[in-house]
Amino acid sequence: MDAKYKADQCTAEVETTNRFRKEIPEIVGRLVFSCGREDCFDHVGPEPISSRESIIDIIQRALRILYPGYFVRTRIDEVNLEYYFGQEVTAFFEILSEQITLAVRHECLRYSQPCTHCQERGEEAAINFGHEMPNLRALLAKDVRAAYEGDPAAMSYDEIIFSYPGLFAITVYRVAHQLHEQGVPLLPRIMTEYSHSLTGIDIHPGAHIGESVFIDHGTGVVVGATTEIGNRVRLYQGVTLGALSISKEEAEVLRNKKRHPTIEDDVIIYAGATILGGDTVIGARSVIGGNVWITESVPPDTTVFLKKPELVFKKGAK
Repeated sequence: MDAKYKADQCTAEVETTNRFRKEIPEIVGRLVFSCGREDCFDHVGPEPISSRESIIDIIQRALRILYPGYFVRTRIDEVNLEYYFGQEVTAFFEILSEQITLAVRHECLRYSQPCTHCQERGEEAAINFGHEMPNLRALLAKDVRAAYEGDPAAMSYDEIIFSYPGLFAITVYRVAHQLHEQGVPLLPRIMTEYSHSLTGIDIHPGAHIGESVFIDHGTGVVVGATTEIGNRVRLYQGVTLGALSISKEEAEVLRNKKRHPTIEDDVIIYAGATILGGDTVIGARSVIGGNVWITESVPPDTTVFLKKPELVFKKGAK
């Protein structure tokens, strides 16, 4: 291939690229125009909305405070422990208060609410959350112990804290639930859906979950917004604590009503079980077998299981 041919080819490619690039302003104009349409979603305005990346950063910082020494590269001992918490909690407060402020301001502007002093609300909510962190640490310690006691495969507490998806999902849930209880918008759901994307465990921040809860394996677990779970409950993979399917009209009526089941203390729910409905109560100390479908209450101290299916063996089958 001679030099002239190569030069001509390059010139043709440049012209082709320029021809396509000249269409970009038209595309940009159409996209700008689409932001004024009601059938498209955007957040275009002088005030930024909360950042998903910053909220994920908040989760990582919360882990470093709730489990000190586990998720950092530096050594933590009695000498630098106070300094460590001082640095971490201060940075955590600043980023959390900023993101809460943005979320509150966004809600106020969206719904044309009177001024609620969003920055003060953000800082107050963040410091109130900080006051709850020692309590969260104590609550999560019970979840760690429940995982160790409920899983013979666990060799240590360290293994559970570092690697169990069920504990990660519960940890993020407890952080998000605390913010949800404080009336913080948007952030709690982003947090639990981030955890969902990593673990396959979907826990709504509005659910109420007691102490010493263990989610074993976890993939496919769903815990709906109005679910109530007692103490020392154990869930296995694929468990759904959900709502019955309803029409669009019914959804609006039931939006703030209880739609998900109540699980009382010391219940075990095995893999693949589906429990639906706001009036459904699983009584204390009951055992729910795998793959069952329940839409009515179960008395305490009851075992529910499917009848054993008939297996067919054919000799010599390939």
